Amino acid sequence: MAQKIATREAYGNALAEFGADERIVVLDADLSKSTKTETFKKKYPERFFNMGIAEGNMMAVAAGMASCGKIVFASTFSVFASQRACEQIRNSICYPNLNVKIGASHAGISVGEDGASHQAIEDIAIMRSIPNMTVICPADAVSTRHAVKAAIEHDGPVFLRLGRLAVPVIYDESNFHFELGKGITISEGKDVTIIATGLMVSMAIEAGKMLEEKGISARIIDMHTIKPIDKELIINSAKETGAIVTAEEHTVMGGLGSAVAEVLSENYPVPVKMVGIMDEFGKSGKPDALLKMYGLTAENIVEKAQAAIAMKNR
Repeated sequence: MAQKIATREAYGNALAEFGADERIVVLDADLSKSTKTETFKKKYPERFFNMGIAEGNMMAVAAGMASCGKIVFASTFSVFASQRACEQIRNSICYPNLNVKIGASHAGISVGEDGASHQAIEDIAIMRSIPNMTVICPADAVSTRHAVKAAIEHDGPVFLRLGRLAVPVIYDESNFHFELGKGITISEGKDVTIIATGLMVSMAIEAGKMLEEKGISARIIDMHTIKPIDKELIINSAKETGAIVTAEEHTVMGGLGSAVAEVLSENYPVPVKMVGIMDEFGKSGKPDALLKMYGLTAENIVEKAQAAIAMKNR
């Protein structure tokens, strides 16, 4: 069984690993134990600042520090980053295109018992709509480490979407390659393409195996960067497999599914089915039970893949 590590854990470890760069400063909204920025704090206390429960102010301070040449990581729960501090992110960070990286932890419904108020299911839609913002949603600990490194190297705002739940480690650090704006083809297939992001990547891999048992060849893609999205990979996959399924721990409106559909509708329309949260809020409950309740499962991906294939064969 694959080792499981939360992407927020990997985020904290990566900040500490790359923190020797003295340009890096970390801010947190009084959640350092949860966002795991405390790992950086212990190693570089002089460059860590607890801004308190004041996310809007934290983003404004991050913008000011970035304007002075710092690479600033501002961390809080995704629901607060994307919504409580949205205006400051838009006007103070993205409009002047400043070098602020937002570590948005506890995204999606897998936050669990904290319930709807803390479950960010609209954050991708909000952040990808803002000019100059890069949006990354890594699938595991290995890709999270590389995403943090890429964020440091990228000049401009970055939204790093991270989870509370421990998820399977998919990749091998020794041969892993990460590039902003380029999806990863995990396995080839000819009948349907499954494009997933975040914790749904491991579900997509499981669904691919289930489809293989049914005689269906599924291509599996990890779309870790949702903006800028890998248009070339999406279009080529549509041409080669003729049907697409998207899978995300996010509302189907404005997220990965919407982004993929936008690319295909303009370039190469094929049947698209989306696995995600429909037009509803989350609930309080155990993470696994919630994922099942909202259809964020390998079984639902399989059903959607079969439906997409049936549509192309009409």
